[in-house]
Amino acid sequence: MIEYRNVRVALLGAGSVGSQVARLLLEHGDELASRAGAGLELVGIAVRDVDAPRDVDLPKELFTTDAESLILGADIVIELIGGIEPARTLVLQALQSGADVVTGNKALLATHGPELFAAAEQVGAQLYYEAAVAGAIPIIRPLHDSLAGDRIVRIMGIVNGTTNFILDLMDREGATFEDALATATELGYAEADPTADVEGYDAAQKAAILASLAFHTSVPLAAVHREGITSVTIEQVRAARKAGYVVKILATAERLTDADGTEGVSARVYPALVPESHPLASVHGAKNAVFVEAEAAGDLMFYGAGAGGVETASAVLGDLVSAARRHVIGGPGVAESTQADLPVFPIGTVRTRYQITLHVTDAPGVLSTVAGVLAKHGVSVETVEQTVASGSDATATLVIGTHLARESDLASTVVALRNEDVVVEVTSVLRVVGA
Repeated sequence: MIEYRNVRVALLGAGSVGSQVARLLLEHGDELASRAGAGLELVGIAVRDVDAPRDVDLPKELFTTDAESLILGADIVIELIGGIEPARTLVLQALQSGADVVTGNKALLATHGPELFAAAEQVGAQLYYEAAVAGAIPIIRPLHDSLAGDRIVRIMGIVNGTTNFILDLMDREGATFEDALATATELGYAEADPTADVEGYDAAQKAAILASLAFHTSVPLAAVHREGITSVTIEQVRAARKAGYVVKILATAERLTDADGTEGVSARVYPALVPESHPLASVHGAKNAVFVEAEAAGDLMFYGAGAGGVETASAVLGDLVSAARRHVIGGPGVAESTQADLPVFPIGTVRTRYQITLHVTDAPGVLSTVAGVLAKHGVSVETVEQTVASGSDATATLVIGTHLARESDLASTVVALRNEDVVVEVTSVLRVVGA
């Protein structure tokens, strides 16, 4: 029997993911040791309340409320507390002690990533975070390692299972947003307070992480444009399907060049129209998917479970095995690359397409008036569909598809249309991607 040196592992947090990490580590320790080349000894689990009920039956003697002492006796610290504090303080303490850290904390990385990576580099430690984006889907390591020699052009991701479940239910079963959210809550896909998901905060954190990694540039969370799905209506979803699109909320990170020839990056989250033929259109339920466009490798698709205790634990344990291997081999951790230091462009510089639905008066000259507004703002019309209302209501519906234009010009166009007398209402504005 092979004798392995032991690597001491401290776990912070025993929620749905943490408890599964502990269970799998205890149950499959020998198998994981053979992959890591080192024994993985779980020396303790730090929690706020050692007597709190948990889904997994774990040895009581492992639990402690003294996280700091546990950290100081560990080679690798797994942080699964979530939130900013005390997670930030504890992760910094672990890194400064020389321990490697494995985390799934997207909020912490999106907000304090540069500080944490700098702390790790200073002492030669390593910060692993595969579980912070898209749950069980391996996307961080492919971007960090497999595609390190390539040039990423764009990433589009469905990175929040709750919102994808809601939009998918609206599309496939005709549910309203309110009914779909209620179903998501009942099934456990949505929290009692779903704000972080439905308003796009969760996806924005992941977009900041993906953009920073893909473009070797520090992209702060504040620079990520964010829109949620609370204003998406069943009418928009039906109209999208009729036109050959599916409504998805996407986290997009993109390499851009502005009008002056300056290269930069954009990170944004919003609901958009995805063509039915695009791979992201067929991502159903609470699944996640990340679509990567690279100059040499071409188009790559990563698909799978974006959440769930045991699923996310898989990503955590993958990082743990990598960290243990590094301890066996020795040497300093690999620093996070932000040397490109590209500027982060505001949303107005992005070139995109809009689908604008207008409720207008049914009178001669309306179409030319609307076309004139678009032309005045430098926006070219690609498609127009008109439906005249039946009965005595002398109104019509116009669905206008635009060519590519700057976001700022498109946004100004929508504002100008709202001020036109012939426009009764701008009923829908959605961006079109992937076509």
